[in-house]
Amino acid sequence: MRLNDWIRGGLFAILVAVLGVPPAVLPALSQEPGPAKPGAAQQPEQPKPPTGQQQPQHQPGQENGPRAEISVESTLVNVDAVVTDNDGNVVTGLKKENFRILDENKPQQITVFAPTDAPITIVILMEFSAENYGFYGYKSRDWAWGFLSHLAPKDWVAFKIYDIKTDLIVDFTQDKREVRQAVAGLFVPGFHEENLFDSLIETLDEMRDVHGKKSILLLSTGRNSFSRHTLDQTYKRIKETDVTIFPIGMGEEIDLYSRSARTDVAYAQMKNELNTFADMTGGHAWFPRFYGEMPDIFNAVAAFLRSQYSLGFSPSTPADGKFHRLKVEVVDDQGNPLLLEDRKGKKKKVVVYARNGYTSPRLSAGGN
Repeated sequence: MRLNDWIRGGLFAILVAVLGVPPAVLPALSQEPGPAKPGAAQQPEQPKPPTGQQQPQHQPGQENGPRAEISVESTLVNVDAVVTDNDGNVVTGLKKENFRILDENKPQQITVFAPTDAPITIVILMEFSAENYGFYGYKSRDWAWGFLSHLAPKDWVAFKIYDIKTDLIVDFTQDKREVRQAVAGLFVPGFHEENLFDSLIETLDEMRDVHGKKSILLLSTGRNSFSRHTLDQTYKRIKETDVTIFPIGMGEEIDLYSRSARTDVAYAQMKNELNTFADMTGGHAWFPRFYGEMPDIFNAVAAFLRSQYSLGFSPSTPADGKFHRLKVEVVDDQGNPLLLEDRKGKKKKVVVYARNGYTSPRLSAGGN
């Protein structure tokens, strides 16, 4: 039986009785199985999300939701960056002149700069499996619920779960109540498997045409059962994306109480993969051991998302279809590395979180 059928069926009555939610506002989940493309139609009364350009009037049949505005002649590379001091405090008030971008160690001219106060567009991608008697599933459900209170009314959020397959539970919406109701309706995980790589690649592909500041909150143990895609294929896809990934590892508590040589090696590998997802995209990974850590983590995720600087440049080298390594540096007014005092009064370089590269488009057939 599909999870959506559980929610639409017997759980409907439970949600009404337990939560006291009028039936009219319960989420109408997708009738079709499988993923839906971001940008699917939302409720008519919801405003259209910003695209970074002047919005046209809504036309009948036009889709709502975060969407892309792509110019075919553009070769712009977008980089979102967060700057902190060594104590983790976000640094604000920086100017365009404070940033330097190196593409394969070659300085680039920054043509786009903005302290991004645009609405957040985020997908909560949640592992919901019956592994360890559903422990991870119930933990992730609680965490997803907790994160929603850190989103602003103007932010866009979609909610997806995965085990042996991936299900879109709520498409992009600004109505956080709809997502909360969907989270509350998840009671019984269906499968013991977790196809993380397939689910992550699918979600990145769906967000390819979403415009603006976009990210994934990945609630996961890092465990992957038997995805069709390999880890190398997942890394390759991540190199092509401008989506920031924020993993929150769910396995730290189990690892703490079930230490063995076998589990230590397996968990270290899963943890390394989640860290790599974050490092490659300019995000950050957290591995809480206790539930009391979660409010601070959610605050940190929200601070990262709301403190990103949007940078853009047109590469000085022609398209070659290769992966280019990026480095974002922050300098002072004299062009020297920006130094800030830490808690002990010592001056240290700031920490920059930005994706570490991009895949250049291939030359067209008529290119030189």
